[in-house]
Amino acid sequence: MVHLIDEPIDYHALTEQVRRPHCGGVVVFLGTVRDLTGERVTVALDYEAYAGMAEKKMAEIEADTRRRWPVGEMAMVHRLGRLEVGEISVAVAVSCPHRAEAFEACRHAIDRLKELVPIWKKENWGNGSTEWVHPGEGR
Repeated sequence: MVHLIDEPIDYHALTEQVRRPHCGGVVVFLGTVRDLTGERVTVALDYEAYAGMAEKKMAEIEADTRRRWPVGEMAMVHRLGRLEVGEISVAVAVSCPHRAEAFEACRHAIDRLKELVPIWKKENWGNGSTEWVHPGEGR
């Protein structure tokens, strides 16, 4: 399951969606808006995406992750719009039979999402300046 949404991410529901009786490991990654990036004070982030391509890339990442690990279930959700410090911008949840597999699969999925998916963020700094960060720039 992959989604782009405009409302807060319900990570409790997401966790329940991926739990399976045969999976002893469930890993959830939550990316949140932090208040500092390097030495700069962040007040908010704005996310935009080319939705059709972003969801297609997210689905490809899900399929790749399922090929590599024995995934019971998986979900990736990214929020769009303006997010304040502390809000959740992205969530990846993965269940696998064992914890090591679940951790590896979840890490792979979030790393690939940050690298490949056409979602852009605008950093809004405390001094009033802004900067766009493009996919794959490692922030």
